[in-house]
Amino acid sequence: MSEQHTYRVIVRGTWEGLTEEARARLLAEAGEHGMASMRFTEEGSLSYEPTPLKHFSMRYVVVSDAADGEEMAGAIAEDRAETTLGGLGYGFRDLSSTVTDLDTMKINRKSRSRR
Repeated sequence: MSEQHTYRVIVRGTWEGLTEEARARLLAEAGEHGMASMRFTEEGSLSYEPTPLKHFSMRYVVVSDAADGEEMAGAIAEDRAETTLGGLGYGFRDLSSTVTDLDTMKINRKSRSRR
């Protein structure tokens, strides 16, 4: 069994070909998908601005083999986003992802100041 790493992935895209029904639903639910809703989860969290209704992002937690690297984590998250958005009937294009490997991320801690 290979080592597993946890990745945080932000998938960004552009809305395209939204039906009037889909557009109305997105605008009606915009309050649930603003800045306060941004969380990294396995199922993904959708966020977007209603004005203009142009771009969106989805945040995912992906656990996969470390040997597969960040590229695979990004591909997994983009696939999840395509499945979710397609299932909701939302048209989109130009998906891209930004990946952070939490297991290799360096955390700089401030040292305690001397008195």
